[in-house]
Amino acid sequence: QVQLVESGGGLVQAGGSLRLSCVASGRTFSSYAMGWFRQAPGKEREFVAAKSGSITYYADSVKGRFTISRDNAKNTVYLQMNSLKPEDTAVYYCAASISGLLTKYPARYDYWGQGTQVTVSS
Repeated sequence: QVQLVESGGGLVQAGGSLRLSCVASGRTFSSYAMGWFRQAPGKEREFVAAKSGSITYYADSVKGRFTISRDNAKNTVYLQMNSLKPEDTAVYYCAASISGLLTKYPARYDYWGQGTQVTVSS
């Protein structure tokens, strides 16, 4: 069983920045693919970014503004979000794929955090 705990959400003005963190339990964190997803009210969960090993993958909507990184020594994955827009407002979730598969499909991830709210005001 892998537990994921996100933090770092909050309220920020458009153009601002936030950094989300997600700490994972488990001894083989470095082998997991880690992803970030978001869900706005009334919308489906949406892929944001993922990282497996040295490979990263971003949704077009965040490319150039968001950066995913990880510190395997701390069992932590980060999402640095810059140039935030009101349409980035959502609950952000981190997810782990224990197979290491890098994918944008939520169903391929095995474990999920509880989410952290990000609100961007205009």
